[in-house]
Amino acid sequence: MSGARFLYSNGVVSCSPDAPPITTFLESLPGSYTTTRTHENGTTLLFWERHLKRLSNSTRILLNSNPELMFKANKKSPLLFSPFYVTSSLKWESRVRSLVSNSLNQVLPIALKERSNGEELAVTALVSGDIEKLKAMKNVGGGGDDDNGVFQVLDLHLHIGSYIPPVFGIEESGAHLALVGRGRDLADAKYSDWVRLRKPLEKLRPPSVTELLLSNDGDRILEGCITNFFVICQRDKSEAEGKYLDDYNNVNSVEVQTAPISDGVLPGVIRQLVIEVCHSKGIPVCEVAPSWERHRLWEEAFVTNSLRVLQHVETIKVPQPWESLESKSFEGISWIEKKFQGPGIITKVIQKGIMERASTESHPLNESI
Repeated sequence: MSGARFLYSNGVVSCSPDAPPITTFLESLPGSYTTTRTHENGTTLLFWERHLKRLSNSTRILLNSNPELMFKANKKSPLLFSPFYVTSSLKWESRVRSLVSNSLNQVLPIALKERSNGEELAVTALVSGDIEKLKAMKNVGGGGDDDNGVFQVLDLHLHIGSYIPPVFGIEESGAHLALVGRGRDLADAKYSDWVRLRKPLEKLRPPSVTELLLSNDGDRILEGCITNFFVICQRDKSEAEGKYLDDYNNVNSVEVQTAPISDGVLPGVIRQLVIEVCHSKGIPVCEVAPSWERHRLWEEAFVTNSLRVLQHVETIKVPQPWESLESKSFEGISWIEKKFQGPGIITKVIQKGIMERASTESHPLNESI
């Protein structure tokens, strides 16, 4: 059944057309989430252990610092939220794993059975706070400030939809990017409310642009709205003399650059894999936000997320001046464009290295999740 969607919520499995599109699903529920997909014709889940750890970390961060992002408050009966002080123990990670696994084992076999040939499945797990359970716990004097108390007020929702990935090794269309807004708040956690918060940026999206980039100053590029961003940049030979290496055939003449987590970017699963692959293959990598002022030194660029994995960049548009983003639409903005000539050598090496990791780090679906 091509294009089918499945939703598992509160013990009930819904199928298309009752299951909403993924964006509607994320807008309807607060909480932390992670998205991955199946691989190799629906036989494995890509980097599943890494996704479980990221979901656990995101949930803990939100509960400790912004619990209102975990709960859908009732406007008629607002509830004041206080931090939960959840630990980062192995016990906590184990509880999150159990919460996800019990639900996924219920719905994934159904989705796999209905999957069409050539399709993979996009799997989103969302941990959300149940406001009614929280009220009940507080009414009976429960503090909810330990790991056991927290799990009494959490629900797990799963959204599974079909996904046709690009075929690795075949030339595919690249990403077209435009820099349109400031970085996100609380970027160290992946949470569903970001889907709503990024909507105002859409009015600034130029035609044919496939992803929107974020920056706080118009120069240092942080990430995309749904991707992490990388460039392969010529390395400085001498800052003082203003000279740069130009022997592109030598991998040491360039370095991979991406904004550090400390700048306020999402700690993406594929982002971390890119860094690990670069280290393993001797490719210089520097966690520094790529500077648009030096875009003439950029040889290649790519974006990453857990569905496409890695996609090379064809064009990047940047507004001039930065303040022109105050315009109400893209028509009122002047753009400067940087073009790239297809996927470059180093981009291909990194992409291949990640897919090699996929064969060893993916979870076989013939085993219990």
